[in-house]
Amino acid sequence: RNKTLSGILLMLGFTITAPFIDAFAKLAGKEIPVFEISASRFLVQSLILFPLAISLNVFYKPDNKEVFFHFIRAFLILTATSFFILAVKFLPLADAISIFFVSPFILTILGNFILKEKIGFRRILACLIGFLGAILIIQPQYINFGYASTFPLITAICFSFYLLLTRTMTQKKNPITIQLYTSLTALVFIIPILYFMDGSNNIYFDPIIPNKYYLLLMLGVGVSATVSHLFLTFAFKLTEVSILAPLQYFEIVSATILGYLIFNDFPNGLTFTGIFLIVSAGLYIFLREKKIKTKIY
Repeated sequence: RNKTLSGILLMLGFTITAPFIDAFAKLAGKEIPVFEISASRFLVQSLILFPLAISLNVFYKPDNKEVFFHFIRAFLILTATSFFILAVKFLPLADAISIFFVSPFILTILGNFILKEKIGFRRILACLIGFLGAILIIQPQYINFGYASTFPLITAICFSFYLLLTRTMTQKKNPITIQLYTSLTALVFIIPILYFMDGSNNIYFDPIIPNKYYLLLMLGVGVSATVSHLFLTFAFKLTEVSILAPLQYFEIVSATILGYLIFNDFPNGLTFTGIFLIVSAGLYIFLREKKIKTKIY
């Protein structure tokens, strides 16, 4: 009955469940190659979403133009997923997620150049402050882990382009079916790679037969990804972006708790400063956007 409240609760459900994707991936990454973990995510997601789309009567055959866009979305989310799995393999969970949260700033800048959305000096300044926060987190991690500290940034860039394309596609098509086709298309990319790399001894691409423990972890990646993104999809279906977007920063809190409980990782003072700058700048951008839209309407 109250769509706004339902959307907020669903968004909070996303912020609680999403870090489990990364926690399962971090645990599985001790033995399982990165691309095999990515494949498990999209395979499990496809197996869950296909019967769901059929039962809800939202399954349809896409036209050639939509298939093309699904390939682009699949490439972007596959790249984003794989780089983030690599990131949490080396970095503390909360640090990796905090760096990833520069995505709203990237999205704001992309909206200016691609969607021709005008942004003022104050929002540009907020973006720069957010990037400064990310640098504060990346800098000490770069000393310890090298280029791995930049992987969440690559994830954020790919995910921002992915969201831009998602915004366009979900205006006309059902989000569940779009997610299903994107998952299936990601498998079209990744299965041939795993097949041809089998026996190559490449630590990132050569698949292995997992034991029951790692099989459960890979299943956990897929299930938590599906559940969390269904929370996200339906939250944005019910409630305005300006209300939901700031709530996403609660993911840093749940990731910090999960990282501490499972991996005994806890952010240091410099990381907390970076998190504060990222969250503050992100909240300002969304509040500023909401104020501008209120004036327009």
